[in-house]
Amino acid sequence: MKIVLATRNAKKVPELRAILADAGVSAEVLSLDAFPDAPEVPETEPSFVGNALLKARAIAAHTGLPAVADDSGLSVEELRGMPGVLSARWAGRFGADDQDRANLELVLDQLADTPPERRAGAFVCAAALVLPDGTEVVTEGEMRGRVIREPRGENGFGYDPVFVPEGESRTTAELSPQEKNAISHRGIAFRKLAAEIAAMV
Repeated sequence: MKIVLATRNAKKVPELRAILADAGVSAEVLSLDAFPDAPEVPETEPSFVGNALLKARAIAAHTGLPAVADDSGLSVEELRGMPGVLSARWAGRFGADDQDRANLELVLDQLADTPPERRAGAFVCAAALVLPDGTEVVTEGEMRGRVIREPRGENGFGYDPVFVPEGESRTTAELSPQEKNAISHRGIAFRKLAAEIAAMV
C-alpha cells in the first residue's frame, strides 16, 4: 500500500509511517518530493479541515494514490481563536528564516498586556485522507495549554518556544521530539486517522 503525504517536509514522513505501523498498517509513505510536478495547493479555506481536504483532494487526483494532508495552527482565546488558519503567515509574508520569528513576536506583542489567566490557547490540527475513489476521512487533534511571555527551548518550530501544554512546565520547544509527538495535536490527529485506515485494509 502506498500513501502520499501532501508535504515537502521530510520530517513528517517517518512520523506518519511510525504511527501507521503502530496501528498495524504496513504502508510506503511518500512525500511530494517523489512527485516533482505535483501542484502547490494554496490554503485558501477558512478552516483547518477545509485546507486539509483541499490539499488531500488535489494530491490524490494528481497521483492516483491515497493522499493524506494536514493543516494546523495556534488558536489563542484572548485573540478570539486567532492566528488560527493564518498561523503560518500571521505577521505577513517573510523569508523562510524570518517567518517563524516574526509570527511569534507579533503574537507576543498582541498579548503583551494580557495576564497569565487569560493566555489560554491550543494547537489544533485537522488531518484528511482522500482515496482515488472519492472516499474522504477527516480527523482532528488538539493540544491545550497557554502562551508564556518569553520564548524558551531550541526544539520544534513556529510557536513552540512560547507554548506550555497542560500538565507541563516546559514549552513544546523544550520537549524531545518523542515527548512532543506523544501529546501533540498532529500526533493525535494522525493516530485517529491511522485507526481509520487500519479499519479499511
